[in-house]
Amino acid sequence: MPKVVVGLLNAVQEFQQVQAKDARETGARLGIEVEVVFADGHAVVQIQQLFRHIHVPEAERPAAIVVEAATAEGLERVARNAVNAGIGWILVNARVSYVDALRADHPDLPITLLGTDNAEVGRLQGRQCRALLPKGGNVLCVQGPADSTATQERFTGLKEALGKGFEVRGLNGDWTEASGERAIGSWLRLKTAEAFRPDVVVGQNDSMAAGARKALREQRREWGELPFLGCDGLLEGGQRLVAEGVLAATVVTPSNTGPALEVVARWLRAKDLPPREVRLAPRSHPPEAQVRPRTAR
Repeated sequence: MPKVVVGLLNAVQEFQQVQAKDARETGARLGIEVEVVFADGHAVVQIQQLFRHIHVPEAERPAAIVVEAATAEGLERVARNAVNAGIGWILVNARVSYVDALRADHPDLPITLLGTDNAEVGRLQGRQCRALLPKGGNVLCVQGPADSTATQERFTGLKEALGKGFEVRGLNGDWTEASGERAIGSWLRLKTAEAFRPDVVVGQNDSMAAGARKALREQRREWGELPFLGCDGLLEGGQRLVAEGVLAATVVTPSNTGPALEVVARWLRAKDLPPREVRLAPRSHPPEAQVRPRTAR
């Protein structure tokens, strides 16, 4: 049975748990052994984990590595070692330039960038903001890590869709609820926070949105009823929070690990090689037309 190693960020964030479950279930369906490793959010831990799977006897090597990088550009040396050892490389939710050289040097291996269309995630959140605030206003965005491609693309898409009439401030977390809470707490201690009262808080995932809401309700009670937007949109996560009124809306993003294993399976069966990039479409929940202005909530 061929083996695929799936490297994920951490075991505590709900979307990462879904990615792990999807990988295992898809692997079982496709006849692929899947080993999931979590980096606990640390790039060095992730690098060490992946090198352990690369530098083993040839018969024990995985057919491919699917990885969501703890730091976007920090895995180039790992990637080169992997493909030189005949291991496919599928980088999840990141855009890196080194993939072109890898594909040119190893045209027989599945090497691709696969992930959610994160610019569209940001644009969806921007349009949700406009529905909530038709006259414009202040948007506080709780983002992922600053060096994450997903963070950057979602923020760019948000500002693009907002256009004129909105002022945007960004804070950084690490995709966990606790980090969203810390980011808000740290921001509230700054003098600059006094001059910027948000009209909506956008979390780049549902966990950080929930943490931000908790911090604001505890530390600025008068801001506790602000609308909050999230992303990931899991059935028992963001979609449930929307149904409960905790979030005004979320963005549903598909799991990336299942599609990544499908790419590997097609290569194993028929040497079918993927394109340079595979982008998965997100969607608004509720649909954009059902996101209500603040005055209607």
